[in-house]
Amino acid sequence: MVYQQTQILLETLECHLRNHELWSDVPPSAAALTSTAPFACDSMSFESWLQFIFLPRMQQLLDNQQPLPKKIAVAPMAQHVWAELPERQLIIATLEAIDALLSE
Repeated sequence: MVYQQTQILLETLECHLRNHELWSDVPPSAAALTSTAPFACDSMSFESWLQFIFLPRMQQLLDNQQPLPKKIAVAPMAQHVWAELPERQLIIATLEAIDALLSE
């Protein structure tokens, strides 16, 4: 059940990113993708991190039926990054739902 709910939320997140024109056809450089900084904040935007690191890693866990993270806190970073952008509330709310689901 958690896998299905997570899949739906990830699809919703992708949809919101696309609808807000935060989806890119150009991936970050290989060096950017290997960043060890939290949310790769030293090498890419938060929305790029969501698209090119978070979503693919979560999808891989789902596809392989691997254990999902038990404690996750992505929404606070979204709230920080997009604090002055109320139009991003749907994205933040989706991340809050993912955090809550995986932290139960």
